[in-house]
Amino acid sequence: MLVNPAARAGAHGRAVPEAAERLRARGIRTTVLSGGSAAESTRLLRTALSLGTEAVVVAGGDGTVHLAIQELAGTPVPLGIIPIGTGNDMAAAVGLGDLDIAGAVELIARGRTRRIDLARISRADGPGEFFGTVLASGFDSRVNDRANAMRWPRGRSRYTIAILREFLTLRGIPYTLDLVRADGTQERLSGDLLMATVGNGRTYGGRIPICPDADIADGVLDLTLVRPVGRLRLLRLLPRVYRGTHTGVAEVSTHRVTRVRMDAAGVTAYADGEPVGALPLEIEVVPAALSLFAPDG
Repeated sequence: MLVNPAARAGAHGRAVPEAAERLRARGIRTTVLSGGSAAESTRLLRTALSLGTEAVVVAGGDGTVHLAIQELAGTPVPLGIIPIGTGNDMAAAVGLGDLDIAGAVELIARGRTRRIDLARISRADGPGEFFGTVLASGFDSRVNDRANAMRWPRGRSRYTIAILREFLTLRGIPYTLDLVRADGTQERLSGDLLMATVGNGRTYGGRIPICPDADIADGVLDLTLVRPVGRLRLLRLLPRVYRGTHTGVAEVSTHRVTRVRMDAAGVTAYADGEPVGALPLEIEVVPAALSLFAPDG
C-alpha cells in the first residue's frame, strides 16, 4: 500500500491503518510504503515490485496514483485505489470516487480487474511519463500553479478561488498544435487560446468535467480548446464547465485524437494535478496500459 506522507499525517491519517487492517482481515498480506519524498516513494515501490508484489494499492489522491502508474504502466500488476485524496479524479474516472474505505477494500479483495488507457507524455529534454486523467495547459495550468500554492481552503473551492484570481491576468496565448485524429488524419492548428486540455479521463481539479465525453478505455484522447473570451463571458461560462455543458459554446472546440504535440511559450503543463514540464510536449494514448481493480461494469 503506497501512502502519501501528508495523507498519513493529515486529516486522513487514521484512514491508512484502517485500510491496511481491513485488507489483512481479508487475508491479504499488506505492507505500507511511505517515502519522505516522491523519489523515495518511487524507490520503495520499485523494490517492492522487484520482490514479487502481486498488487499495489494507493491510499491517497491523484498525485500518489500518478506516482504509482509510472511503475505499473505496461505491467500485469493491478492497481487498487482507496480514494482519500482531495480531488480523486482518477478514482472517479473508473467508478471508485464515492467509495468509502470499506467499499474500496471490498472491491480490491474481490479481485476483479479491467484494463484502462493511459496517456504518455514525451519531451525533448528528459524522460517521458504517464498520466491517467487530464493534462492542463494555459489558463487552467496557471490556476493549478495558484491552487497548489494555497494552504486554504481545501477541495474543489480552492480551484474556484484560484480561477477567479487568475481573471486579473486573463489573456490569450499563441499555441501550435499538431494533431493525429482518431481516424488517422493529421492537422495543424495555430492561434491564440486561453487553454488547451488533453483528457484521458473526464475530470480534473476535484471533478470538474473539462472533457465531459472522455472515456478512459476507448483508445483515444479528448482535446478541449478554449479560444480567448472576455472576463465576463468566461465568468458566465464557468457554471457550464462545472455542469459539463461548455462544449456547446462557440469559443470551445473538441477533438478526438490519438496524439497531439502542443507548443506555447512560457506555459507549464500539469497532468493528474502534478507539474510535468514546459511546452512543447507530445501526448499520445496508450490503450489498455494499466490493470486496475474496478467495480462491475
